[in-house]
Amino acid sequence: MNDQPYLIPIASTEFEEEIKKSVFITHLAHTPSVEMAKNFIEQVKSQHASARHNCWGFVAGRPEDSLLWGFSDDGEPSGTAGKPILAQLSGSGVGELTAVVTRYSGGIKLGTGGLVKAYGGGVQQALKQLQTIEKKITTQVQLELDYALMPLVQSVMAQFQASQIEANFGSHILLVVEVDIRECAVFTQALINKSSARVRISELQ
Repeated sequence: MNDQPYLIPIASTEFEEEIKKSVFITHLAHTPSVEMAKNFIEQVKSQHASARHNCWGFVAGRPEDSLLWGFSDDGEPSGTAGKPILAQLSGSGVGELTAVVTRYSGGIKLGTGGLVKAYGGGVQQALKQLQTIEKKITTQVQLELDYALMPLVQSVMAQFQASQIEANFGSHILLVVEVDIRECAVFTQALINKSSARVRISELQ
């Protein structure tokens, strides 16, 4: 598993331009799975049902994971829309991203080179205005501790920017904590050292 963080979109964005009387509208959205990517594509298609083409491409996971890529020319000549869209997405370094380019045709033929430039160029422009955030790869650990150790554990969690997912307060405290996978070993060692091994730790995933 690749434990390096990668960029994902914060919000959707659109870019519109007119080329030889054809209007191209590029829609970009955050889609963390193939299913969400396909849902977004259908949403844009229904929103622009009167458009001649709604061509698309998606990178539904890590930017370099080609098993989660997809694209479609949606009636445009083969290779002139879906592939240029996907090429821009996969080269952007941003993951979990879908692009749908809606074309309202103006009746003037653009030719294959013109179409490649229009579809790829629209996505390139939309990517320039896309806001992103770094997605860290995390793992979860379960901590079992006495109530007296809670302040110490919270202090170590703050140091490693770990977040509490679940808490169960019985005779002991049971915490499920999420931490950056790259720092998990150091985080657990810090807990063991500072609590003199009185915090019991087990990995969940």
